[in-house]
Amino acid sequence: MSESSTKTLDHIVHLTPPGTVHLVSQQFRDLGFNVILGGRHSGGLTENVLVILPDGAYLELISFIHPPSHYPPGSDERHRRDTNPWSEAFKRPGWIDYAFLGSGDVSISRIINERARADGSGARYHSEIGGGRVREDGKVLEWVITSPSVPDDEQEGRGTLPFFCGDVTPREWRVPLDPPSNSDHPSGVLGVAHVRVLAAPESLDRISAQLTSVIGDPPSNVSSSPCSPSEYAWQLKTPLSGGLGANRPHLILGAPANEEERSYIAERGPGIFELCFWVKRGGKEGAAMTPYGRITWQVIPL
Repeated sequence: MSESSTKTLDHIVHLTPPGTVHLVSQQFRDLGFNVILGGRHSGGLTENVLVILPDGAYLELISFIHPPSHYPPGSDERHRRDTNPWSEAFKRPGWIDYAFLGSGDVSISRIINERARADGSGARYHSEIGGGRVREDGKVLEWVITSPSVPDDEQEGRGTLPFFCGDVTPREWRVPLDPPSNSDHPSGVLGVAHVRVLAAPESLDRISAQLTSVIGDPPSNVSSSPCSPSEYAWQLKTPLSGGLGANRPHLILGAPANEEERSYIAERGPGIFELCFWVKRGGKEGAAMTPYGRITWQVIPL
């Protein structure tokens, strides 16, 4: 991977309550997605299933295996469960985080931190740490994670800036595009159209500057008027985005525009409000809930 390539959307994370991986699998099938088996993560706290998209990105439908009460108070397992950045103390069910494609041998944290120092945005990423998952077929996957630095008392900030996942083992083990049926969806989904992140109006300039340090490009459009909230957008890549031509995904950062969005911010803090998918003509249209997160479908332009 090129050192400057820090804008490839890898996956979006959707959380449901402990022990509900099989339930959420059916919920997403009912929405027109093909859901395939994932596995258990190293550390034994979480498990997932996957929705592989034709553009090479995917949805990670994740849940904790057990509630916190399953682990003895004071135990190492209970501490790891309570302090996990996706635990109930920090995140409610729904779209909770998103990842860009990292590298198994290039330090993404170094690249971003150097950019942030140069432009003064204040963005900072932790050094890479190892992670992994055991697939249902027993294959052991390995990767490195690069996460934004967030104060311990502000873990709800995770999900505003992306984390990075860089494969040590082949990416196709983690994202099985073969057989092609894995990414064939009854709804006609072709890929991600946009990821929309909401934040308080007073935070937009700061977060926009930090995302510019992360992505390496300024936003492609900015709008602001007394009658409408500010909005920033960056064009991203996906691992196979060439198949959709110019219809690449965008990361959109904006302030709440209506009462539903204001309530979302008040209850959950900043983060992903909506995920929009490109669909082929004759595919699903409109909007729905997951039931914990908002989805929209948009027919891809000719």
